[in-house]
Amino acid sequence: MKTTSTKSKCYKIFAVAVIVILAIAFAFPLYWIVTGSFKTAKAINATSPQWWPSEWVLDNYQKLFSKQVAPLWSIHIPFTGITFAGPVVPAAIRWLLNTIFMAVMAMLLTCATAAMAGYALAKKRFFGRTLVFSLIVCAMALPKQVILIPLLREMSALNLYNTIWAVILPIVGWPFGVFLIKQFAEGIPSEMMEAARIDGASEWKTFSNVALPMIKPGIGALAIFTFISSWNEYFMQLIMLTSTETATMPLGIAKMQAENSTDFGLIMAGAALAAVPIIIIFLIFQKYFTKGITMGAVKG
Repeated sequence: MKTTSTKSKCYKIFAVAVIVILAIAFAFPLYWIVTGSFKTAKAINATSPQWWPSEWVLDNYQKLFSKQVAPLWSIHIPFTGITFAGPVVPAAIRWLLNTIFMAVMAMLLTCATAAMAGYALAKKRFFGRTLVFSLIVCAMALPKQVILIPLLREMSALNLYNTIWAVILPIVGWPFGVFLIKQFAEGIPSEMMEAARIDGASEWKTFSNVALPMIKPGIGALAIFTFISSWNEYFMQLIMLTSTETATMPLGIAKMQAENSTDFGLIMAGAALAAVPIIIIFLIFQKYFTKGITMGAVKG
């Protein structure tokens, strides 16, 4: 009995040690970016790395917020090509707002459409249901580069090219989101839905009051996946967005680097600023994300 207890303690200590080492390894790049954004150019380019800045400076952030200017906001009326612009501010602020708006809208719209589509595919019986799901699974293996030209022509025809919506709308129909929510919706007991219908609940009430609370962990996990995916969708942003006013943070920093020699301090300042919203979103949805991953693992 003592031997088993000792083995169990040794295993726990070993597991904790491994987790701590992995946590440090994953957190180190973020630490390096944040501290590097406050270093001087000489310290960043030094042969021997400085693990902690010997001199804290704000030059990189001043450079980031003084290079270019852009309107603080611009309201684009979809499908019309009409845009209303606001006051002029440093371009980095506009890039950050564009990126947050793009990622949040893509997250909300994707979660809404995926929840309804996944629920319908899991719990509704209709003609062509299997074929539709098979096409969705096949679409998951289709690279976005393959459909880039049709998407580009479509956004141009709808007067959405060079607007944030040209990046948001292609993300909304994410096949992985529908697939993920369908797997969660499969676990909803049919008896509960039948009981709701017997009580006189409409189809929408059955979905919102019975199904939605049960698939909430899956939606939380999908929200994080979608936010991070849309935030880091550099290739689509590069193709669809061309002006300073519509640029996102990754695109704006890349354009600034193209105009100047490689400035690692500027890159780190932009990356540190861009990392803040992702961390906040993860902290908000962490509970649902963890629960969603656990439920998926139990379901097998």
